[in-house]
Amino acid sequence: MKLYMYGLLITLTASSAVVIYLRSPLEKILSELCGTPERARFWAAFSNVTLIGVPAIFAMQYHPETSASALIGYELANQVKWGLIGLVVSTAVLAWVLSRFIPRAARPAASEPGIGTASE
Repeated sequence: MKLYMYGLLITLTASSAVVIYLRSPLEKILSELCGTPERARFWAAFSNVTLIGVPAIFAMQYHPETSASALIGYELANQVKWGLIGLVVSTAVLAWVLSRFIPRAARPAASEPGIGTASE
């Protein structure tokens, strides 16, 4: 049971570190996209729950082997691996969703005269 809890604790620590690291840039992007501070705070909180909850669920799905022949380090690494996979998946999905709402700057068509030439 201790091994299981250590793996879960490591996963939660890594997830929390990512949430702390992304907090400021995420809030800035969400403030722009949402239009109001209240909406931005809600979606930031939702993102934080997702970035911590999904990895925890992945880590809880792995049950370390407790037999005498099981190597503790490998069992712990396997559980943390699944937690980190959950962290990467939830971060990637969050990034993809946000990227869908960020407006793209209009680029001039390459066929327009004068674009990319030194004559202007």
